[in-house]
Order: sequence, then structure tokens, then C-alpha cells
Amino acid sequence: MVSRPASLSCVEAPPPSVEPGAGVGSHSGQLAKSAQAEGPGRLRPLGHQRGAALVVEHLTKRFGDRVAFDDVSFEVGYGEVFGFLGPNGAGKTTTVRTLATLIAPSSGSAVVAGIPLSAKNAPAVRSRISMMPESPGLYLRLSVTENLQFFAGLYELDDASKRIGRALKAVNLEDRADDLCGSLSKGLRQRVALARALLNDPAVLFLDEPTSGLDPLATREVHELIASLREHGVTIFLTTHRLEEAERLCDRVAILNTRLRMVGRPDELRARLFRHSLEVRLRAPLRHPEALLRALPAVEGWEPMPSGYRLAVTDPEVAAPALARALVGAGAEILSITEPRHSLEDVYLELVDEDVEAKAR
Repeated sequence: MVSRPASLSCVEAPPPSVEPGAGVGSHSGQLAKSAQAEGPGRLRPLGHQRGAALVVEHLTKRFGDRVAFDDVSFEVGYGEVFGFLGPNGAGKTTTVRTLATLIAPSSGSAVVAGIPLSAKNAPAVRSRISMMPESPGLYLRLSVTENLQFFAGLYELDDASKRIGRALKAVNLEDRADDLCGSLSKGLRQRVALARALLNDPAVLFLDEPTSGLDPLATREVHELIASLREHGVTIFLTTHRLEEAERLCDRVAILNTRLRMVGRPDELRARLFRHSLEVRLRAPLRHPEALLRALPAVEGWEPMPSGYRLAVTDPEVAAPALARALVGAGAEILSITEPRHSLEDVYLELVDEDVEAKAR
């Protein structure tokens, strides 16, 4: 069983180098040499923060004539797991790299962990976030601890040994600390990469396809780690192609295909895209289904299906009891009455299917 993080927290206030009124600008540099502005004594649990961890307004990135993503706006609250979904080439990874200050946006603005996104503020933003790419990028000839020591030094983190201990405990790798990364399975390497991402106690953790290529057991372990991090208030921005993964883990999801198509909780998206319906299975067809079904409250229409009928309804909780009473009164033998539940995959495919850009891919 995966243990929970021991002490996940973040900086109480932005570093002094933050430019309060900064807008979006261009910059160069990589996600390295980022330092915490406050010592461990100035940290507080993430769950105590208020407001939004990410605020993105009309953000756009172009590479010459090609648009990576266009006019993207959304907010992510502290402690939320936010799923970012879309087909290959939709702009998901480019959006993450932009918010992580690895590339500059073409236009628009963003606030990341309370800090306006700009070239001047890039080091401050990096000190408040972590990014775990799809490929872990570990040094296979070094041990787990040596990898974490290297990256802690690269980021100039204080109190590195304690941070490494907390990160290893968070991902349940304390017993493998001295093993060479090259000897670990892909699932364990993903956990090492996650430990590396936790070294600076990030306010926002970007995870790019964290379970790509993992077997079901390793995938479940990563899911448990993400759920545990959420319990400790870490804001997680998750890009994934696994729709069942997003439905299981995410508080809200956004579906991107260059432009945002929808943002909301999975159940909200289902309600917005699909009409309510009931499916009834009977031992024998009704003699006069039109007269019986049309007269029911909250029923808008019906159609036959194998062994029964499908009803379009405005309120299943009103329609289902009335339907059952009417069928019993008509002498019908009811095998089942169910309300079909659309999955997040249904939502995704519905949006992609009606999307000209996606069809052209």
C-alpha cells in the first residue's frame, strides 16, 4: 500500500523578486536553478491557501503560422486535481510548458501559484511549481538518492537531506533509496521522478502522462500517490490520454483541441452534452406502447430497443417511479429499469467527433 506524503507544503509568500504588475513576456531558460525563497520554518500547508492556483486568461501560443493553442482561459483552485485532455497535437504539452515558464506565450496572461507569468518572474514561478514529464529523465547509473541529491543541488534547495527523505517517504521508496535507477522497473522510475518533483514542496505539480506505458499495478500505485497528494493539498495539473484515469482522479477536466471545448466536472459535462434517458427491459412488448409511454410525466419521447424501450426524460427521478407504476398497471413483466450513465470517454468522443480540427488530424 502506498504511504501518504509526510509534509507537503509550499512557500507562504512570493519571493521578493516577483514583479507584481508583470504581464506576459518572452524569456529563455530551463526549469533548473530555482530556489525556495523561504526556509522550511516559513512553510504552511497548501490546503490553507485561498484563491486560484492557476488563472489563465486568453493565453495563445503560435510557432510561426502554426497555432499550438489559441485563446485559452480557465482557473484551477488550490488542492484541485485538474485534468487536461485532448488528442495528439491539441496543444496540451505546449500549454504546460508555457505555464511552467519553459516557453513564452505569444499573447494573453496567466498567474501561476499567485505569481504573474512573465520573463522577470520566471525564477519565482519555478520555485513554486514542479513538472514531471512523460519521460522521467533520470540518471540510470546513479542511485535513487544520488539522483535526488543531484537535482536538489541543481535547484539550490536548502535542507536537501530532509527534503529527499520526505519525498522518498511520500512515494514509498525509502527501502529502494540506494538502488541504481537503471535496476528499477518503469513504474518505480516514475515514482522516483515523482519524488524529484516533490523536492521543492510545489504549490502546483504538472504531471504529463504519468502512467504512460505502465502496467495496471504500477498505474494503480501512481493513482494512489496522486490521490494522496490531493489529500495533502497539492494542486495537480494532469495531462493524460487515459479517460478512465481522468474520470477517477480529477475534480474537473478541460478538453482542449487547440481551443478549449469544455471545462467542468465530468458529471456536469455529461449533463450538458447528453439528454437524460431511461431504458426499460420487459419480458414481452407492450400492446400499445405509444398510449402508455407518452402519457407519463417527464417523458419527452421514446423508441423501441431490443427487449424493451428507451425513453427520453427530463427528470429520471420523476419518470422512473411513474413508469414502473404504469407498466405494472398494464400487466407488463419488468426485467429492469436503468438510467444509462455516459462516461467521460463518451463526452470526449462527442466533442472530438463534432470538431473539424480533430477530424482533420
